[in-house]
Amino acid sequence: MYRISALRIETQPHDCVNFVAKFSMKGVTRFQLIWIIFSLSVMCCKQTYQGPDPGNVVNAKDTHTYAQPEVARVTHLSLDLTVDFDSKVLSGSAHYQMDLDSNASEIILDMHRLEIDSILIGTTGSMRTASYQIGEEKPFMGSPLTIETSPSDSEMTIFYKTHPEALALQWLNPQQTLGKEHPFLFTQGQAILTRSWIPCQDSPGIRYTYEANIKVPAGLMAVMSATNPQSKSDDGSYRFTMEQPITSYLMALAVGDIAFSSIGDRTGVYAEPGMLEAASYEMADLEKMVVATEELYGPYQWDRFDLIILPPSFPFGGMENPKLTFATPTIIAGDRSLTSLVAHELAHSWSGNLVTNATWDDFWLNEGHTVYLERRIMEALYGKEYADMLALLGLQDLQSTIDDLGPEDDDTHLKLDLEGRDPDEGMTDVAYEKGYLLLRTLEELAGREVFDQYLKSYFEKYQFQSIGTDKWVAYVNKYLIHEQDLTFSVEEWVYGPGIPDNAAQISSDRFAMVDRRVSEFDRIGRLDRSTTRGWSTHEWLHFIRQLPHDLHVSFYEKLDTVFDFSNSGNSEILAAWLELSIRSGYMPDHNQAQLEAFLTRVGRRKFLTPLYRALKETDQLDLARQIFDQARPNYHSVSSRSIAELLEEEPAI
Repeated sequence: MYRISALRIETQPHDCVNFVAKFSMKGVTRFQLIWIIFSLSVMCCKQTYQGPDPGNVVNAKDTHTYAQPEVARVTHLSLDLTVDFDSKVLSGSAHYQMDLDSNASEIILDMHRLEIDSILIGTTGSMRTASYQIGEEKPFMGSPLTIETSPSDSEMTIFYKTHPEALALQWLNPQQTLGKEHPFLFTQGQAILTRSWIPCQDSPGIRYTYEANIKVPAGLMAVMSATNPQSKSDDGSYRFTMEQPITSYLMALAVGDIAFSSIGDRTGVYAEPGMLEAASYEMADLEKMVVATEELYGPYQWDRFDLIILPPSFPFGGMENPKLTFATPTIIAGDRSLTSLVAHELAHSWSGNLVTNATWDDFWLNEGHTVYLERRIMEALYGKEYADMLALLGLQDLQSTIDDLGPEDDDTHLKLDLEGRDPDEGMTDVAYEKGYLLLRTLEELAGREVFDQYLKSYFEKYQFQSIGTDKWVAYVNKYLIHEQDLTFSVEEWVYGPGIPDNAAQISSDRFAMVDRRVSEFDRIGRLDRSTTRGWSTHEWLHFIRQLPHDLHVSFYEKLDTVFDFSNSGNSEILAAWLELSIRSGYMPDHNQAQLEAFLTRVGRRKFLTPLYRALKETDQLDLARQIFDQARPNYHSVSSRSIAELLEEEPAI
């Protein structure tokens, strides 16, 4: 136990001061003493976020956290971590500022296989060793970390380290990077994996501000979902701040041989040096995207919108970590044709990061609104026909998902019931595309001008807050349906299955022309390059998706000869072609080699799942497992666990 005596610091708001403290040192390690001094200096220098209560507590019950935020919650987090690539461990401490109910006797955090060294609790100048208990570990939930408190406690420090196989962390050796010289680390916390690298209240309904000191090997750069450096430090030490309140799944860290290139006044791109030029070219419209979204839905409230291109094992297309979107290299096509993904992650700066789903049962609130905003951004920049092609591809994905689930399945509802299930199971095209279709239908019913004003007021009303579906339904009924005297049942869409009959109809003249080309090929087996000149990625995807699977192998061979799909440098086109090749039986040695190379190199779950499923459904399960055994070390746990379940293999920890 220790305490700080004779400590008095007089400050004005936002002043930084020098101070001297007299310590009673009994039981204090040198590391803990350093942390105390750091924490006190942070408290003096920290600029408090001026906005809505960062720890606003929603009424919705989140069944995917052990935390009880209505009793005790975290309002600010200060991390001090060292990155050790040799042991694949993060170690150090997390210091918390807390808000406790007057009757609170404990605060509960979520954790998964963290090694807790010790915990200190109390107030500034008076900390004590805390009593704590780690509860039983449950599948996908991890364990509750329960710390005893007293009513006067306002701060807590946990000294800990991560497990070498922490689910949120992807440790890459140099050979798994582009440059082949330095290791790489990135995190992926959504939905409830942040608890595997930070003890936290891991719920989208709990928001807090944070700062961090991160120590990495010299020669590497660290970046986070916070203010970021634009060049490497000499000694590998980096300091970060996030003054806007965020939720735990948006905590993010990447470490590696990273360089930065500016795009605009508040936009830029990070990547390995060998990819930086290509990434900068691909992301040339970043600033235009921010401006276009602001014109539609109000000011961008996160200071900067930067993007980092990660190694190919990243499991998603992108992750909307505030201030620094994480993105897959599969969007680097060389022709800026796949940047709708960037528009999607930018849109999360309003829908998701600014206004957040209260629980994972409400995930559609994030993604449905974000897909709608994404397509409005793309329409503003590239025209309505371009956006409608994206919408039709999305509708195809939605219909395929509903066919797989069954049209009456509860998982085709927007509002889900995921209690007792991994929330990752709710991250389907239903949340994204049925959510989008609902908003598109409301837009057409109310008129675009009215609907835009409604959305803008929605973001203003709930900014920096987390809300549940029920609250959204009440808001849209009051401020859109009733005010505009519309006849429409939001409840049918939200709480009912499938796609309601009153859904907006989406059409595309360019896709109609593609359909004619497919019909010609199906009828006469010939397709000339001149009839496809100028096609976008979206037209090629639609073309491949519409091709039947039961033609003679020679037809697919002719197609491949003319268009060289098997060697496409566009990951979207190549993935679609490889799936068609599997299902049609067109799998010559060359295609199998391409399939194995693609599945080994790329960790994006969007591509992996259809390809492994196609192998399984065409009685090639042995080949699927053989490829998976080889590729698994390159996958993040998000992807490897999904594929292991699909192939009925044991997942990692």
